[in-house]
Amino acid sequence: MADDETPEIEDSPGETPAPAAEPAATKQSAREDRARLEHAAKSQRPARTPEQRDAERRELRRAKALARTRRRAQEKAKKGAGDKGVGTPPAEPKVSTPQLRTGTVVSAKPDKTIVVRIDVARRHRRYQKIVRSTNKLHVHDETNDANEGDLVRVVESRPLSRTKRWKLVEVLERAK
Repeated sequence: MADDETPEIEDSPGETPAPAAEPAATKQSAREDRARLEHAAKSQRPARTPEQRDAERRELRRAKALARTRRRAQEKAKKGAGDKGVGTPPAEPKVSTPQLRTGTVVSAKPDKTIVVRIDVARRHRRYQKIVRSTNKLHVHDETNDANEGDLVRVVESRPLSRTKRWKLVEVLERAK
């Protein structure tokens, strides 16, 4: 060998130079890819056109619709053989009686309107203390019959104005 020549390393025939260090993950993914391709080759369906896929989808939907129709007919027959056209009866209209309140007239200044104070004393559920509360109602007085201080009975009614939802029934006691 001469000084300017570098020794060449000859490979043995049939061998390819291996990379320095191949990670284990790459080997694993190569195996998985191979397995995936083999599985796909075994279970591959024949290629279909979009029209064929659409036709199959429509046929499947039609078959499912027929099955639903049959099942519903069976359920209907099972429910009541002789009860054709009988379903749940309509709910009866809720008839409630209008509420009555008794209170004292606080103001009778507006025309055909009075303000009635309703005093309520209730016992507290938990603490059993008597709790007093007041409520003011705007009441329709068609004949301007009631005056301040009168004890009156009022009844719930349809909305007559923005604040009036009550009507005067009678004056129980006149103020002195």
